[in-house]
Parts: sequence; structure tokens; C-alpha cells
Amino acid sequence: MFEGLFQPMHLLLLFGIAVLLFGPKKLPELGKSLGEGIRGFKSAMKDEEKPAAAAPAPTQNLRTNWHFSGACPHAG
Repeated sequence: MFEGLFQPMHLLLLFGIAVLLFGPKKLPELGKSLGEGIRGFKSAMKDEEKPAAAAPAPTQNLRTNWHFSGACPHAG
């Protein structure tokens, strides 16, 4: 299906269309922003995997005694 899709002539044609659409000054900016976006996505994916594997154990109980004893600090 995709045989011969990325031949040199096809790539030159795509590059020519991109220059016509965006102009020669805008293409480096677009390439830079695309590269930064891909880099950010990859680092976010790696960062999301790290905390799940290396999550520190909780050091204190989040439930407090007033909750179970019936003494509410907001009761007046």
C-alpha cells in the first residue's frame, strides 16, 4: 500500500509545497516547535511512568481521630 511513497521526487514535491504554503522564514520555526512538542511529549510519557514505579510510601495516616470520635472541629 505504501510502497514507493517516500521516493526523493515525492519528498522534494512535499518540501516545495511546504515552502509555498509557509514561506522560507517560517519553516525553521515550525520545525523547531514540532521538535520541542515531540520532545515534551516523550519526556511527559517517561515522567508519568517513573512516579508509578517509584512512589514513596505514605508516612502518616490521612484519617484523623476527630473524624471517628465524632468531635468535628467545625461544630459550634
